[in-house]
Amino acid sequence: MRLTQFRVTNFRSVDDSGWIEVDDVTALIGVNESGKTNLLAPLWKLNPAREGEIQPTSDYPKRTFGEIRDNPEAFCFIEADFETGEYKVELAKLVGICEEAAAVTRVRRYFDGEYKITFPRFERRSLVPVSEVQKALTELKEDVASIGALKKEEDFKDRLQRDVDGLLEYMAEDADAEELDRLNESLAGCIPPEPAKTSSLVPRVQRTIEQFEGMRGEITAEEPGNRRDVVDAVLERLPKFVYYSNYGNLDSEIYLPHVVENLKRHDLGAKEAAKARTLRVLFKFVGLRAEEILELGRDFDQRQHGREPSLEEITEIAEKKRVRSILLRSAETKLTQQFRDWWRQGDYRFELQADGNHFRIWVSDDRRPDKIELESRSTGLQWFLSFYLVFLVESLGEHRDAVLLLDEPGLSLHPLAQRDLSAFFDNLSGTNAIIYTAHSPFLVDADRIDRARKVYVAGDGTTKATSNLRHDEEEGQQSGAAYAVHSALGLSVAESLLIGCQPVVVEGASDQHYLTAIKSLLIADGKITPRRELVFPPAGGAKTTRIVASILTGRDESLPVVLLDGDTQGSSMARELARGLYAGESGKIVSTDSFVGFAQSEVEDLMPAKLLSEVVDRFERRPEVLFSDIVKADEPVVPQIEAWASSQNIELPAFWKVELAKRAKRRLLDVGLGYFDEETVGKWVRLFSTLLETEAAVR
Repeated sequence: MRLTQFRVTNFRSVDDSGWIEVDDVTALIGVNESGKTNLLAPLWKLNPAREGEIQPTSDYPKRTFGEIRDNPEAFCFIEADFETGEYKVELAKLVGICEEAAAVTRVRRYFDGEYKITFPRFERRSLVPVSEVQKALTELKEDVASIGALKKEEDFKDRLQRDVDGLLEYMAEDADAEELDRLNESLAGCIPPEPAKTSSLVPRVQRTIEQFEGMRGEITAEEPGNRRDVVDAVLERLPKFVYYSNYGNLDSEIYLPHVVENLKRHDLGAKEAAKARTLRVLFKFVGLRAEEILELGRDFDQRQHGREPSLEEITEIAEKKRVRSILLRSAETKLTQQFRDWWRQGDYRFELQADGNHFRIWVSDDRRPDKIELESRSTGLQWFLSFYLVFLVESLGEHRDAVLLLDEPGLSLHPLAQRDLSAFFDNLSGTNAIIYTAHSPFLVDADRIDRARKVYVAGDGTTKATSNLRHDEEEGQQSGAAYAVHSALGLSVAESLLIGCQPVVVEGASDQHYLTAIKSLLIADGKITPRRELVFPPAGGAKTTRIVASILTGRDESLPVVLLDGDTQGSSMARELARGLYAGESGKIVSTDSFVGFAQSEVEDLMPAKLLSEVVDRFERRPEVLFSDIVKADEPVVPQIEAWASSQNIELPAFWKVELAKRAKRRLLDVGLGYFDEETVGKWVRLFSTLLETEAAVR
């Protein structure tokens, strides 16, 4: 099962975090003391791989400590949604609901340790619609009329038809359980006390009675999530959560007898336990055993034996040390080669030495060829080596498919190394979903800004989280979280200048999502071959496009290409830019109207109406009228969505366009370019060819 979102309530500084969506890699960004750890810890305690016990004195909010202590079963502290995948078939049969309803399950845990399971897509009916009841009776009436009754059942058939007609006339409202019982009593009363054994009418009446009994069972059945067998079945499939806050940096010199002893102990303190874990995975990774290295290095103990060693014993000891030396050389070669693929801050070489009871790790690199003990190298290198070993080994072993929760990873790393760490997460996410906390913008990938969630302290002092990275904290509150997130967003701008990317300024974050997805599809299919990486820094609206464009003007004073909507605001900004900053270079101002085929367009109109309407309908499951049934492909889609939402009494959230874009981006990447017709692909190719040609023409 795959975690899709979670929500923390009544836990330490968190009153209600709100729902936090989860990707394969999710970053919780915020300043110190914003409560990031208080979002990871309860998720860990939902289903911990190890430890993770509920600690009342630490976990209960202080303001409601007494109330929760007296009634812990009433307070949920964590709830999370999981996609059940292929398991939905088995789960649907167990629960007695359709597969679509079983596709998502919500798991809640309470402070008494108990769990509650629900199915968000399952809607229990308290009444059976009158149309369903009438349909069942009408089908019965038609079938009875078509059945050739036995001669002695002719009166029964006539009476049955009259009674069914009466029931149809009587049924005018939705039916509850009592009404269904009355219907069944009426139908059962029509059946003769001693019906003919070969009767065709009686089985047909009984089938309708069974239909009504099924309807009654549906509206009166126990909530599926309250059943113990359902709870146990879901918990059995629930992924484990692994929480790391102490990564156990390796020491340069390791005393092997202590290692052998500590690896067997379970009463170590947090720091020593973390080091023991790191040592265990180090030896496992390089294919060594601490006991074997210790044993192969033992010398002859003259005091124990009371004599000099024999020639055979000297030869045997020498051979063991030779074996140990070969093992160490092989291990250090493996460590050097594989570590080089992850750590990009230098070409490091490791040397493993064993001398009696001591095991040492030495490090050298191209710039500093002299071997230096690991402990004397940078804290960042020590941390990354320890982190690399722990996660690479454990994620492929005992914690495979677990959700990894990393608290403040990479604090001691240089910004460039932090960026490499983000790439490390991408590779690691192939086996494990990752959620990590950070206050460094360098730990947010500029191309995957959508994976970041902002954590901040609300006006009432509680911790909140939002996927809206442009959200500002309430007036009078700390602005540090907003600053950290804005800095992360600013990295995409810096990237375009520092490493030679081609920036195309767009109005908003939603535009960035759409265009990044289209770019990926076109490049993958060979439709475009840009010489430089295309990035789409969002300006935060048409009004601020000029400011962002001027900031992005590089050292050669070259203005970036600007892609604007064809609506009123975009057209106004295009004219302003052409008269001012882009005077003489108006060819760099591109409008969506040139590619969509109608006026007042926005970037959303580059998307096929069918795909976008499907995403909207998945996003909003409540309305009677589906958006896909009314959308017009030759008109701007954003006003249509807003009008449809208003007609269906749906209140769109403040930043719904960004959320829609994120979902559409995932859909685009899932279906691939082959899903779209030639007209759509041609439109995208023309747009990106224009962006590339416009940029090349001024170089």
